[in-house]
Amino acid sequence: MQHVNEIRAIMRDFARTTGLSDNSVKPRRYLWTDAFAVCNFLELYRESGQSSYLQSARALVDQVHLILGQYSDTDPRSGWISGLDEQSAREHPTAGGLRIGKPLAERSPQQSPDDRLEWDRDGQYFHYLTRWMQALTRMAVYTGEDAYQRWALELAQTAHQSFCYTLTSDGPMRMYWKMSIDLSRPLVDSMGQHDPLDAVVSYLEINANNSAHGILASNEQLEREIAEALSMCAGARWATDDPLGIGSLLIDTFRLAQLQTNFNISPPIALARLLADCEPGLQALQRSGQLAHPAQYRLAFRELGLATGLEAINRLNALLAEHPRQQALDREAKIRLERLEHFGRLSDTIREFWLETANQQVTPWRDHQDINSVMLATSLAPDAFLFIRQRMGL
Repeated sequence: MQHVNEIRAIMRDFARTTGLSDNSVKPRRYLWTDAFAVCNFLELYRESGQSSYLQSARALVDQVHLILGQYSDTDPRSGWISGLDEQSAREHPTAGGLRIGKPLAERSPQQSPDDRLEWDRDGQYFHYLTRWMQALTRMAVYTGEDAYQRWALELAQTAHQSFCYTLTSDGPMRMYWKMSIDLSRPLVDSMGQHDPLDAVVSYLEINANNSAHGILASNEQLEREIAEALSMCAGARWATDDPLGIGSLLIDTFRLAQLQTNFNISPPIALARLLADCEPGLQALQRSGQLAHPAQYRLAFRELGLATGLEAINRLNALLAEHPRQQALDREAKIRLERLEHFGRLSDTIREFWLETANQQVTPWRDHQDINSVMLATSLAPDAFLFIRQRMGL
């Protein structure tokens, strides 16, 4: 593994400064960052075989559930957001979803919406929950413990039921962007561009791993949720010029390709279509010159999400070479993939820029230290995050 010393240092500092390994520091948990951090610890465990990294991943999952599964200590409410009693909640920590971990309290029903403040207010984001589902399925594989898989399944069921809605009984299904902490009301009505796609991929991945963990009952599969998420994907266009959004699209494409090659699950969304929608954003990013701007005018975590997505595309080519008899890509998809290959060098460009110490001294980096550093580590060693592995054979 290249940059292994940098990755170890990043994760050691993250564990210390966020209160995971240092009991003198008040824990600071944030769901998106912590989902990537779990995968980083698992990657270090896979690379080194050192059980301490697996223990760090376990401890982080436990702390996320204990903190983000309950109301914050500044909230007048207390206890688990699921409303379950202590014992039941510990057995089903994702049954009520998980808070984002934002610094400000969620907007009350009496407060008027404020677009600027909403970014700093707590609540629940669907796309953060899907990242946590992904982290939990990885934990199930790396530990062989069924509880993690069941928690991922329960989180998917809760999230889908709470975020998805129809305005009329026969109207199209939609999805809220942001919900209240207790999932009782929407905080932002609009639908995230890639949320339905994230739902489809995450649900398919959970279903693929269910049988390996003894989850076999038909009512525990996510077939209805998959069908409803697919209905929201119909006619959608995924193209975006946001680096993090492009990265997410590339990652979802790779995950769908793996589901076909490793689990014989035909992608319900054409991979050629997804690959085609990746290209305009990458072209726009190159034309904009954004990646040549000084560090103080850039958001590292968004670029590093793109770098991780580009690594997914590099691994897609390797995956296809390993499975020459699998027709994971049709002719159009192969052409689309070839058109994306020359963007691959952007991954190294982004990572090398943010590895420079001087570029980590600017205010935007320091303001988002946790998420920036953790996603830098993921972009440097993304395999635990990217690969959908079966229970045996890490």
